[in-house]
Amino acid sequence: MNAHLEQLEPRLLWRHFRTLCNTPRPSGHEAALVATLEAWAEARGLAHDRDAYGNLRIRKPATPGHEAAPGVILQGHLDMVAQANADHPHDFTRDPIDTYVDEGWLHARHTTLGADNGLGVAAALAILEDEALVHGPLEALFTLEEESSMGGALNLAEGWLEGRLLLNLDSEDRGQVYVGCAGGADVVVEAQLPTSPLAEEERPYRLALTGLVGGHSGIDIHKGRGNANRLLMRVLRTLAPCEVRLIDYQGGTLRNALPREAFATLALPEDEVVSAQARLEALAEELRAELKGVDEGLRLALSPWEGDAEEALTPTASHLLVDALHAAPCGVERMSAELPGVVETSNNLGVVSLAAGRFHLCALVRSLRDSATRDLADRFRALFGLIGARTRVENAYPGWTPDPDSRLLARFRDLHQRRLGRDPEVKVIHAGLECGILGGKYPALEMISFGPLIRGAHSPDERVELDSVEEFWGLLRALVEELAEG
Repeated sequence: MNAHLEQLEPRLLWRHFRTLCNTPRPSGHEAALVATLEAWAEARGLAHDRDAYGNLRIRKPATPGHEAAPGVILQGHLDMVAQANADHPHDFTRDPIDTYVDEGWLHARHTTLGADNGLGVAAALAILEDEALVHGPLEALFTLEEESSMGGALNLAEGWLEGRLLLNLDSEDRGQVYVGCAGGADVVVEAQLPTSPLAEEERPYRLALTGLVGGHSGIDIHKGRGNANRLLMRVLRTLAPCEVRLIDYQGGTLRNALPREAFATLALPEDEVVSAQARLEALAEELRAELKGVDEGLRLALSPWEGDAEEALTPTASHLLVDALHAAPCGVERMSAELPGVVETSNNLGVVSLAAGRFHLCALVRSLRDSATRDLADRFRALFGLIGARTRVENAYPGWTPDPDSRLLARFRDLHQRRLGRDPEVKVIHAGLECGILGGKYPALEMISFGPLIRGAHSPDERVELDSVEEFWGLLRALVEELAEG
């Protein structure tokens, strides 16, 4: 599948990306890809090993005469975000990604593309395979579970890597180089809430909010797009006068993707259905007006539910849960004072579920300040403690502090100017690049991050600009050659 990828330029890079598209690799299911890459390295006589967590390293010795050059680490993550449109059946643990080209962009059919971070991985593999390239000692570091937990970077072996210069290939903007990023943490809230049987006059109804754009919970958090969990709580608050009780709920699938859809099963008195429909129609118009020009596909639908439904949350428990979720921090919390136009602190209400009274929430808090991450997580603890829920913080990772005087950055800027005739924008990103974690484990590393132009990451709208991939490859290859000169 995806044979057309090998006709794109640079062919060496796209051949490796084809392998990634044809090898399922959602977070937590990277084993098949690791085995494939180990076999590839073995066939080419390249040294390879794994640390205790399973992160993969492939090494290539320097071109003769360049052994004294500083070692370069090419770094990316193997996993991809698994998101598909609701009407498209796709098993990310078994099915390949089906790609196509349209007007200069590569897309996937109805699923995420995996350009994040598949193109960075493919570029690193192409560098290792390029026999015409002059280079110093090379290491390619491929981490696991970046999208789900940063687990690979958080558990990376210390004292393992040998290089001094790290090129993170996980950025998504053409003409930019990143020198800092936000840290973050998962906030998990759980509770067992009381239920009671449906009353004789109550009937189960399904409430669906669909059609949102979604996107990356860091890069896109400031764009004003809808969050399905936040919006459906607003809908449920609007329906509160109709004595609605929650039977179950499911919104979002990943804590680092803006939720595009959310569904609630409700216990609703039969004589309130007409009133509920009228309230929904009025609110849908309000929401569409608020999202106009940003996220215009919102759909709200209430329909009878044919599934089994015997119990719902008690009226008090239902109201308290909806109120808490409605009040929970969501979106941009604060913009940076030091870095104009950059989000400092935010939160994404990523995954919310309710089944048989068991409530679960996983939110992702991000900040350029670790203290702000801790504080926002503590606000969740305070808020949901009021309804008797338990809150814990998991997978916390530090931010990456910018070093504007980095020699590696200076060399990249000079190269960018010479090759492309313009300076790159030096940026700090409101997303969880692994550089902050890697820098904590290897403080002597100099790091930059750059990549091709990717849009719609973490959603089925993900796409990459083909011209930018060729530009990215040219910069990467030239930089590796220049660094070989010491």
